[in-house]
Amino acid sequence: MSLRAPAGFAALITAAGRGTRMGAGAPKQWRDLAGRPVLDHAIAAFAGFDRVVLVVHPDDMADAMERYAGAVTIVTGGATRSASVHAGLQALQGQASHVLIHDGARPLVSDTVITGVIEALQAGAVAAAPALPVSDALWQGRDGMVTATAPRDGLFRAQTPQGFALEAILQAHRAHPDGAADDVELALKAGHGVAITQGSEDNLKITWLADLARAERLMEGEMDIRLGNGYDVHAFGPGDHVTLCGVQLPHDAGLVGHSDADVGMHALTDAIYGALSQGDIGRHFPPSDPQWKGADSAIFLRHAADLARSMGFRFGNADVTLICEAPKVGPRAQAMQDRLAQIMDLDASRISVKATTSERLGFTGRREGIASIATVALIKE
Repeated sequence: MSLRAPAGFAALITAAGRGTRMGAGAPKQWRDLAGRPVLDHAIAAFAGFDRVVLVVHPDDMADAMERYAGAVTIVTGGATRSASVHAGLQALQGQASHVLIHDGARPLVSDTVITGVIEALQAGAVAAAPALPVSDALWQGRDGMVTATAPRDGLFRAQTPQGFALEAILQAHRAHPDGAADDVELALKAGHGVAITQGSEDNLKITWLADLARAERLMEGEMDIRLGNGYDVHAFGPGDHVTLCGVQLPHDAGLVGHSDADVGMHALTDAIYGALSQGDIGRHFPPSDPQWKGADSAIFLRHAADLARSMGFRFGNADVTLICEAPKVGPRAQAMQDRLAQIMDLDASRISVKATTSERLGFTGRREGIASIATVALIKE
């Protein structure tokens, strides 16, 4: 968990409801989501808080103690949501300056949403809560028919966590024991302004069975980024040119290798295979196989790029560094980028080719050969 809450900020997670709209079975916060209860995911989002209070139904107390004792403070909830929140707030009294109240049935709340609420409170707001503006048309209906339309201007879809100065929201609960739809309504009744912070479409509340399936899809869709690096070296031998990143450069020697000895393209190809956990060029194109003797290295790079796409990845970028005293690479670097882009079917702006010397140190400094390192970033589609 990357988020670390400021000192004095506590979290209160409500999980005492029965979730009757889910139909028969366990309450929604205890349903399975990616192999764990929905509530597990909600609690994990607040792991960076020093104090977390979990409010559960009396019937769930034994399960909650077995699963969460020691990690959070567990409190028995009341007959209504407001009564449950009130019980949690009382457990926090004197233990924190601010509290973020979150629905245990919202398992995908992000650090960004939580941070937005914290920052609003730190800026002086007594209350703050995330929301999304209503973008769909609104209707009124009865008996399956539209009876009227309603303006949507200025309307927002409320989310949690809803954050408050602890004493302010505790006093609001005490002053309005009959409760309200949520804690923002109580804050408004108490005369407090409530700042609206940025919500997220992914911060859904599990209400219907279909919501579980949607949450599963969102979790499966989390970004998968792979980084790979490659290194290659070839010695100089007889010849009058070298091939680097698919471009021929005149030189007083050639490069020795089983294929065309394109050291830059070999490093890049290995970087792609590495990011995919697919070994190296030798696995796919064994040097013992005579058909690859003198082969154009574009064959290898194209295979690696196509393999990445077949596995569901796109290229973020590719970076190649050639290490040599000569020949001079800079004037042909753009041509090399363009050639690599053509082979990989990629925009040249996502490819970098550059060169450096080794300050006359080592085998490259003695002009015995050329080395190359390459890095790629692959992003799951």
